[in-house]
Amino acid sequence: MDGHPDQPGQESNGDLRSQIRRALKAIHDGRSSNSLRQEASEYLEQVKSGDQAPYHGYSLAADKSESDVVRHYGLSCLDTAVRHRWTDYSAEQNMALRDWELSLAQDVADQDPYFIRTKIALIWVEIAKRSWALDWMNMDEQLVHLWEGSLASKELVLTILEVLSEDVFGHEDATAGLRGTDLNRACVEIITPMHVLVEHFPTRDTSMNVRYGDQGWLSRIGDLLAYCVTTDGNFEARQACAIRILSTLRSLTSWVIPKSISSSNLVTRLSQCLASSYLPVQIAAVDVLHSLYHRSRFSDQDFKELVGPMYGHDTIQLFQQLYEWSRVDATDIDEAKYLLSKKLSEMIYNLGRLLEERPGLIEVESGLDSFFGLLINVAKNNSLQVSITALHVWVKILGSEKLMASTSVAPRVPELLEICSQRVIKYEALPEDSSNPSVIFLNEDLDTMPERHAFLGNYARFCKTIVERIVLHQPADALYHILGQAEQAISQLYDGEPAFSVQSYSKTSVPFLRLDGHCSVIEAALKGSVRWLTGQAGGNVGHEQVTMLQNLKVWCERILALNFEDPLVKERVVHLAVGFATGPLKKDARFAFRVFEYILDTKFFDDPNFPAYSDAVKDLQNLCIHELQRLAMKFPDYLITIFDEVESKVNQVSRSNAQDDHTLTRYSSILFIVTHRATSVDPQPRQERLQHFVQPLVAQWQSDELTNSLATFDGFCELLGCGGIQQYVSQKDLHKPLDWSAQPLDEEGKGLQAHMQHALDRLPLRATKSFLNVSVEKLEQSSVPHRMACDLWGKALPLILPNLLRLISQAHAFHDSANWKGLPVEVSGIVQRILTDRFWQVGISKESRDDFYAKVGDTKHTVEGLASSIRATIRAVRETGYKLLFYMSLLGEHFYGHKWLPQPLSEALFADAHALSTHQMAILVETIRPVIENCPVASRSHFLPPILAPLFEQLDRKASAEWDKLERREKGSEERTSLDEEMRDESILRTLTYTSVMLVVSLLDPERPNPPEPQAVNGTAHNGLPNVEHGNVRAFILATPEILKPVILFCTHAILMRDTRSCSFIARVLGSLVPEFETTGQIDTEVREYLSTEVLKACITSLHDPYFVDLQKDLAQLIASILITYTPRTDTPKQILLSLPSMPADKIDRAVVNLYKAHQNMRKQRAIVLDLLESLRGVSISEQGKVARTDAKKVRSAIQERYMTVDMQEEGMKKEPSPDLGGVADIFGQP
Repeated sequence: MDGHPDQPGQESNGDLRSQIRRALKAIHDGRSSNSLRQEASEYLEQVKSGDQAPYHGYSLAADKSESDVVRHYGLSCLDTAVRHRWTDYSAEQNMALRDWELSLAQDVADQDPYFIRTKIALIWVEIAKRSWALDWMNMDEQLVHLWEGSLASKELVLTILEVLSEDVFGHEDATAGLRGTDLNRACVEIITPMHVLVEHFPTRDTSMNVRYGDQGWLSRIGDLLAYCVTTDGNFEARQACAIRILSTLRSLTSWVIPKSISSSNLVTRLSQCLASSYLPVQIAAVDVLHSLYHRSRFSDQDFKELVGPMYGHDTIQLFQQLYEWSRVDATDIDEAKYLLSKKLSEMIYNLGRLLEERPGLIEVESGLDSFFGLLINVAKNNSLQVSITALHVWVKILGSEKLMASTSVAPRVPELLEICSQRVIKYEALPEDSSNPSVIFLNEDLDTMPERHAFLGNYARFCKTIVERIVLHQPADALYHILGQAEQAISQLYDGEPAFSVQSYSKTSVPFLRLDGHCSVIEAALKGSVRWLTGQAGGNVGHEQVTMLQNLKVWCERILALNFEDPLVKERVVHLAVGFATGPLKKDARFAFRVFEYILDTKFFDDPNFPAYSDAVKDLQNLCIHELQRLAMKFPDYLITIFDEVESKVNQVSRSNAQDDHTLTRYSSILFIVTHRATSVDPQPRQERLQHFVQPLVAQWQSDELTNSLATFDGFCELLGCGGIQQYVSQKDLHKPLDWSAQPLDEEGKGLQAHMQHALDRLPLRATKSFLNVSVEKLEQSSVPHRMACDLWGKALPLILPNLLRLISQAHAFHDSANWKGLPVEVSGIVQRILTDRFWQVGISKESRDDFYAKVGDTKHTVEGLASSIRATIRAVRETGYKLLFYMSLLGEHFYGHKWLPQPLSEALFADAHALSTHQMAILVETIRPVIENCPVASRSHFLPPILAPLFEQLDRKASAEWDKLERREKGSEERTSLDEEMRDESILRTLTYTSVMLVVSLLDPERPNPPEPQAVNGTAHNGLPNVEHGNVRAFILATPEILKPVILFCTHAILMRDTRSCSFIARVLGSLVPEFETTGQIDTEVREYLSTEVLKACITSLHDPYFVDLQKDLAQLIASILITYTPRTDTPKQILLSLPSMPADKIDRAVVNLYKAHQNMRKQRAIVLDLLESLRGVSISEQGKVARTDAKKVRSAIQERYMTVDMQEEGMKKEPSPDLGGVADIFGQP
């Protein structure tokens, strides 16, 4: 590259220009062949990488006689030189680049296309990040001179300031990160008015002489904004400039010193923009206000100056007018106005959040009434996405004692209660073509079912929380209003709707949805009433409380006296009644027994001819038994006093209602619970009575028939009624490509189905699960019932476990086609088809959940129905076995203390786990995880190694193989299936990966506490354990190579698995492990070398993959940790880096030295690594220009995204730190 722009290149560029033009024309000409385009692209890249490329680029870009395409290519040559070769150039060459860029900037004109001006601005910023405040000290002066030019020059400066602000403060830019705090300081210096700097930092370091003039850019920009919105004439240009200004301010206001905003009168100028008649300006102004008030760090004085005035009458009236004007009709959505509504509601949320945080600093009390009125109006919006922000604010307000004391809140409560009562309905159950305006808006806003479910879940939670808090503050008025409305709705349930009909039964009928909504509101109100009753006079019950409780009881009894034909409606009423009994009326055991009897008296009129109705009846029966169990757990001491009556009634009902042994067992479990949980009766007779429930089960587990059957695979198949399946499959030629759901099942097949169901019912699995579940559910380990459960089951476990483990082992082996020896080899592939689960997935399955299950029901008597019965039988054995292991783990040392158990348990779970599908493996991990986590400290050394080592070996094998298979399919080297199947398979694989990763996180979390100390077996305490035994499970794993090696191997491969969420967690886990292996022990050395080779290579590989572009920050931090921690002890990381292409040793050495200097500055560490590996880093598809710009209406704000996450906090989201200068004093060298 020539050292000065005035010097020509060593060769004439006339021919070169013509060749560049021809190449660009070939690329952009639709008639060009692909080979010609490729040849032209390779030529242009060759020119761009040449030594003379910057000069040729400048020459092309500066020549306005050239086409825009040619000029843009010239700019890209300059951009490439700055980004990738800056450090290779001499100081003179870098100055030449800067001079060329300044020349281009000075020559910008209104006639230049927007993309040309933007590219010039981007190059300016790239140079600034590398040299400003180092050897380029007059940049601010040059910007000011540009500012004094045309409107195009001003817009260029605005773009430069915005991009520079974003790269330094807004996101993690590697080049800016390498500069540490220098660029931060320089930006603050030139943006802030001088008098604000002097006032805030009177002793700041002024040696950085980068500033030009006293005004500062925030003030200059504010003045230009005022000119654009208040001056007449040249409307289009002024409005375009105003939008450019506001875009820059949106970035600046997120971090500038608050005092500079108030001193620049910026808020007033933004208000003028809101009053503009030009919608894009209004939207841009709201964006700036949102950015400003999204900040959380304001001093009291800044709060009063910037936030307080926003609650004044005039400001709120302006917001109200703008909001009313922006409202749109669901049948005729104006996209721009609707966007303004959503952005305005988010900005109002920020104001509400700030009000809740510091209500004492708001001086304009009278203005709050208008603000609360605005919140009510926004909450009413038919668009739930607009409305949710206001509801979120009301959740915060109702939780603030200071705001609830304001006279402005109480008048708004009735209207707010009405809004929430109407909005607690299951919108997801309404048809997509519904005329309900909220459904229309939902269809407009949310593309996928997972987003919709998460969003509606958060919306409903806010509504219920508001109802709960209103009742807490105004119990009598609110509760009676809610109950009155519900009673009226119940009395008019079918008004305007067809009468109830079994033939046309629907689980989403309008009457049911109405009732469900009212019940949800009542349940929220009951929570509020319980909180109010608990907080009254230390729990003492006064006249007001007695009156409320009596009224609640009378209302509930009135509802129980009604007759409901719809089983789902009946189910909802039963659940609500139990809510009354276990909530505010929990001290009235007689009322609870009234509800208990009501449930027992509930009749189940089934009609199998109508599957939807029949399923609802079964759901009702299951719910009734569950609620009876709940009542038995809550009121055992009362029920034990009338046990004979209860026993007689339960036995009578079970004989008349139970159609199978499992249902009979569940009814019996109610009596078991009462006997087990009652504390008012002598434990000895209770223990004897409980033995009568358990002993028959133990005898079944010990039966010779069961033991002999489980000794072989064929015996297991006969035991489950599957013995004739292989012969049936072969005889019927089911291996042929037939549509099984269209093939009717013959009598032999139906007989096999019935035989399997009968065989499953005969096993002691489900009965044991029922009794063991109620023995340990929701019990404290130190409680009397828990001790009784340990005594009851402690001696039974060694008698149950051997055959239970054999059942699980054979159920796993059933999935291995090698064990189906009765099938000819050529048809063995049919095993996978038979055992492939059908299940409904949110966002993947085309049909609704109910439609899916209806379709499954319709195929019951087909060949597909037979396959489904086989799967269901094996699944029941497998997953019930997992559940039993979990319940046993809650018995502590009575389960874990058996020294013989871990090895056979491991073999049962993992010996044939390779044959399980991805979905089944995910279920295994999810259900076994608590068994691992519940392991007492004393049992870790003998229990965990045999379990964890093979588990992670299987997980690594399964997940790696499935990701490889997915990658081969995407590359076309493996036969593709249907799109639906591919989406399903990928979704399941992500579930397995994430489930496995979360197990790793739970095990290696340094903050995870130990499980509670279990009750010692036979009164023997466990003493004298090694220190590692007393540490958390992480310390144990790190000290146990047998576990550590497969865990780290899985983590290494997980870094390469294309699941962003999982990879992010694994990178952080491995990062936390790096410092653990600094010492010179044998284990430490071995693990350190592995992390320095395999993990480092995996990180670099993923860093190179464009898929992981959003994870480059996490990967870079892990690489930095390895380099910083291990390079003083081993040369391995450097050797790995040296093996990379074009990676000289001196570059690595400089990077490592800089990493040491960065010390605790993690951002700079990441920047150093990303700079070191710049040539290897992946680039996102959008950066490559292969994806069109995203539709603006589909781009969601951070607040909108948070409302679409399922783990959002109910009480209000945690505050995120704003990107402002929390340590600005440190930046300026002040104490």
